[in-house]
Amino acid sequence: MTKIIIALAASFLALTACSNMSNTEQRTLSGASIGAVTGAVGTAIFHGNPIWGAVGGAAVGAAGGYVYDQYEKEKTSQYDAGYNAGKKNTPKPSNSTSGN
Repeated sequence: MTKIIIALAASFLALTACSNMSNTEQRTLSGASIGAVTGAVGTAIFHGNPIWGAVGGAAVGAAGGYVYDQYEKEKTSQYDAGYNAGKKNTPKPSNSTSGN
């Protein structure tokens, strides 16, 4: 029973700790968490050392979370540029180098 209470308290603290983080920090931490669990379980299944699997998975997951965050920021930036161009009723600048 004590282990269940400790696990619930730890889960609650982990969830509330993310409330003051930026999107980049949240996505990087989420990636690291998912990677750590996946790495630990994967190495345990193949009779490896789960600690090293968790460390490697956390590193790969954190990098993946950061890259995903950069992708989302770029996508939002492009959307905002198109929205603002439409709002001003001006065509969006093209990447074309040919003259008209």
